[in-house]
Amino acid sequence: MDISKFVAPEIIFGRGSLSQIGESVVRLGVSKAFLVSDREVISSGWVDLAVEYLRAAGLETVIFSSLTTNPKDCEVTEGVAKYLASGCDGIVSVGGGSPTDVAKAIAILASNGGRLQDYEGVNMIVTPLPPMVIVPSTAGAGSEVSQFTIIVDTERKLKMSIISRSLIPDIAIVDPELLKTKDALLAAATGVDALTHGIESYVSLAATPLTDIHALKAIQLISRNLRRAVAERGDMEANSNMAMASLTAGLAFSNAILGAAHAMTHQVDGLIDQHHGETNASILPHVMQFNLPACPERFRDIAVAMGEEVAGLDLVEAAGRSIEAVRRLIEDIGLAKGLSQLGLREEFIPILSENALKDACLVTNPRSATRAEIEAIFRSAM
Repeated sequence: MDISKFVAPEIIFGRGSLSQIGESVVRLGVSKAFLVSDREVISSGWVDLAVEYLRAAGLETVIFSSLTTNPKDCEVTEGVAKYLASGCDGIVSVGGGSPTDVAKAIAILASNGGRLQDYEGVNMIVTPLPPMVIVPSTAGAGSEVSQFTIIVDTERKLKMSIISRSLIPDIAIVDPELLKTKDALLAAATGVDALTHGIESYVSLAATPLTDIHALKAIQLISRNLRRAVAERGDMEANSNMAMASLTAGLAFSNAILGAAHAMTHQVDGLIDQHHGETNASILPHVMQFNLPACPERFRDIAVAMGEEVAGLDLVEAAGRSIEAVRRLIEDIGLAKGLSQLGLREEFIPILSENALKDACLVTNPRSATRAEIEAIFRSAM
């Protein structure tokens, strides 16, 4: 039997939709909201506006913002203590992937106890989580609709992948207006993260017709809009299209999972605390090159979605156009850097490769990889 499953939260999308946050939280039966964000989003004014909407709906709010770009287990522990002491009964996140990941991780430990390491892997959460409403402020992570949370284990210096249906928020509110306060570098990095989600979910061993629709649409939107979104941060048409791209890529990878690029970037980001999207930009083309022999038809589809002309080309040449298109896009938005330029040293490659083999995202990569092959990909990306 050919059976597939697709899971998603309630989604509210559109400019000005942040105004729906109070009503949404109230609908979930929450009386006091624990709002997770970061200092940048707070300084942009979005948290103050969210709190106004929450108060207008009769909700008291406690704010937690002690987190970093690659959120760490110790930050989650601090957040859990504050949540349990606050008397809150629901969790809200306003921000990019980091606040969302922390919000989800706090929800896990607040209701299930123990350590985050106890839930690493797939479907380890047993007790229902508090109600969650997520509002992204970047177009990249897709965490607002995913069953993932990614947190750095500070002892092992790697990113833990925690995957569970329980982590899908109750409501995702995607307001493109929040994107306009992000700078060009962040727009570029998060955009490449979304592109990587689309590509990896499309070639994933767990891809289905439902995830394919979302993955290809995300790839198409990103290839048409990311350059504009980076060049002109006030271009709301491009921002809205990138918000939709991130959302659709999130729906795709949440259900199809990811691949070797994320298995590898999780290790790099945990070690050198680099922005995830920039690491993806360094690694993605090399992983695509490695995976292409396993599913050239899929890479040809990606090339077409990115606007490449493939008529008259043989299958492998047409598939290769997808890698060329990705490289051009990454170069055009200023992220064409090797891992060594991001601060990675050659000596770390063996341990990074060993840890990548243990990452849950590698399970659905379309081509199996040995440690030696992972090391070779790392070295080609240096």
